[in-house]
Amino acid sequence: MRAILFFFVVTLFACQSPKKELTAQEVIENTMRVSGSDKIGNAIISFMFRNKSYIATRNKGLFSLTRSFDSIVDVLTNKEFQRFIDGNPIELSDSLATIYSNSVNSVHYFSVLPFGLNDKAVHKKRLPSVNIQGKEYYKIEITFSENGGGKDHEDVFIYWIGKEDFMMDYLAYSFYTNGGGKRFRVVKNQQVVNGIRFVDVDNYKPIDSKIELINIDKAFENKQLEKLSEIVLEDLQVKIY
Repeated sequence: MRAILFFFVVTLFACQSPKKELTAQEVIENTMRVSGSDKIGNAIISFMFRNKSYIATRNKGLFSLTRSFDSIVDVLTNKEFQRFIDGNPIELSDSLATIYSNSVNSVHYFSVLPFGLNDKAVHKKRLPSVNIQGKEYYKIEITFSENGGGKDHEDVFIYWIGKEDFMMDYLAYSFYTNGGGKRFRVVKNQQVVNGIRFVDVDNYKPIDSKIELINIDKAFENKQLEKLSEIVLEDLQVKIY
């Protein structure tokens, strides 16, 4: 009788279909869900970063991203970038406006990741899963269309998302502005404000510039990266519409 029961159990498990593999889109949707990204599109988010004040106002696809320090206020909207000094608009060359605009956008963009990863210009690809420091991760590559992908559409991102908790613990990217390079960011602290997950990270770069972006996680575990900076968001406040 025991032999028959054992045979039945083994046969039952053998006949079960294998666990469905998640697509890159499904992984991103899950990490956005657990991170509270659905709330960001209709919220006012403010924080301090490196002694500068940042405020992001998003409402039904419209946005206003600001940076304030000393007597300067930079404002980036869907339509334009504008710098104010002592409340007065300042005329800027196209090159300076691009530099300031990219700087403002970059801080706001990284502050709310994975928000934005479902934009139309974003392309997602699953890479082979990996284990980092004993934890299993989905590894997702992100590229961008030239149309709608912004001035830095050639940049490539990789996200490491926990298979069990869908938390994004690592991210890396290659960029081409200012001589180009690669970065690897490691989440060292997290806080949830009004249902939205925000993270502080340590920022690394490869010691050897020949290390490929796709292998930068291995380089991290092999201590082939050097720490450049810490990215810490202070005095976070969130108002949801």
